[in-house]
Amino acid sequence: MAGRVIRRGTVLGLGLAQLVSWGTTYYLIGGFGPRIIAETGWSHTLVHGGFSAALLVMGLSSAWVGRLIDRRGGRFVMTAGSVLSALGCASLALARDPISYYAAWLVLGLAMRCTLYDAAFAALARIGGAEARKPMAQITLLGGLASTAFWPIGEQLAAAFGWRNAVFAYAGFALLTIPLHLALPAGRSGERVRSAAPAPSPGTRREPWIAGALYALIVTLTNALNAGMSAHMIGILAGLGLAAPVAVWIATLRGIGQSGARLAEVLFGGGLSPPALTLAASAVLPVCFLAGLWSGVVPAAAIAFAFLYGAGNGLLTITRGTLPLVLFDPRRYGAIAGRLLVPGFLCSAAAPIAYAAVIERLGEAAALWLSAALAVITLGAAAALCAVVRTGRAAPASGP
Repeated sequence: MAGRVIRRGTVLGLGLAQLVSWGTTYYLIGGFGPRIIAETGWSHTLVHGGFSAALLVMGLSSAWVGRLIDRRGGRFVMTAGSVLSALGCASLALARDPISYYAAWLVLGLAMRCTLYDAAFAALARIGGAEARKPMAQITLLGGLASTAFWPIGEQLAAAFGWRNAVFAYAGFALLTIPLHLALPAGRSGERVRSAAPAPSPGTRREPWIAGALYALIVTLTNALNAGMSAHMIGILAGLGLAAPVAVWIATLRGIGQSGARLAEVLFGGGLSPPALTLAASAVLPVCFLAGLWSGVVPAAAIAFAFLYGAGNGLLTITRGTLPLVLFDPRRYGAIAGRLLVPGFLCSAAAPIAYAAVIERLGEAAALWLSAALAVITLGAAAALCAVVRTGRAAPASGP
C-alpha cells in the first residue's frame, strides 16, 4: 500500500502559501533592489549582498531544517517560517544602515529555508511518502506565479508609498500564510510507508554517490542561475536596451512560463520519469539565454528569454523535489535532500554578487553568456544522471 493520500485542500493551501512566501522573500530584491540603491546610496554589490547573505543562511541551515521537518513535520517548521518572514520584512523596512540591513536578510534567509519549496517538498514527502510526487508538482503551479504577481504589486506599492512601506505590506502578506501552514497535517505517512516504501532504484544501489553528486551538481547550478536571474533579470533586460516598465512586464513572463510548464507536467508528464524530465528541462536553458542576447534588438527574443527560462526553471524546480523520491529512501527525504541541497544554497548565495560584478565590469551580455555556460554544464550533468539510472536499472538484481 502506498503512503497517505494528500488531500486537495492541503495542496491548494500549501500552493497559496508558496505564492506568497516566494513573492515576499525570494523575489523581494529583484523588485525593490534599484529603489533601495537609489534611496540609500549604497552600492549595487552591497544591496544585493544582503540577498546573498540570506541564501548563505539557507545553506548553513539546510540540513538542520530538513532533519527538523522529518522529526516535527512541516506544520511546525513552516508556521515558524511565516513568523520569521514577517519579522524579516519588517526589519528590512526599518533598516537604516548596512548592519541592520544585513541582519534583516539573515532572518529572511532562515525564513526562506523554512517556507519555500524545499521545506514544502519535505513536508509533503513526510505526509505522503512516494505518493507525494504529484502534489509536489501541483503546489509549484501557484508558487511559479510569485514573480508575476509580486513584482507588479511591489512596483505599484513602492511607487505609491515608497519601498519601505511596500516591504511593510509584504510583512502583512507573510502573516497571512500562518493559517495556511497550520492547516498542514501533523502526522506522517506512518507504518504504511515503512512497510511499502519503494526501495531506491537499482541504479542508486549500484552508484549511490554518483547519483547523489550529480543531483547536487544539477541543483547547485540551477539554484545559482535562479538566484542570479531573480536578482538581475529586470536589470539585464533594461541594460540591454528595454525601457524599465517594459523590462518589468517582460520579466513577469518568467512566472507564466514556470506555471505553464508545470501545468503541462501535471496534466501530461506522468509518463516521464524525474531523470528524463530533468534532461528535457535542462535542454531549454541554453536556448533561452542565447535568445536573451538579442533582447535589446528583437523584443520577441526578450519574451522568449523570460518565458523559456521560466519554463525550464519551473520544471527543474519540480524535479528537485521528485528526484530524491526515486533516487533515495523517501522515509529520510528531509535529511538526505537537506544535506545535498547545501552546495546549491551556498553557491546561490554568491550568485547575486557575482552577477552584479559581471554586469558592472563586463555588461549585461556577459551575464547571459555566463548563464549559458552554466546551463550547458547542467545539461551535461542531467544526461549523466539519466545514464547512471538507466544503467543501474538494466543491471541484474544480483549485482553489487
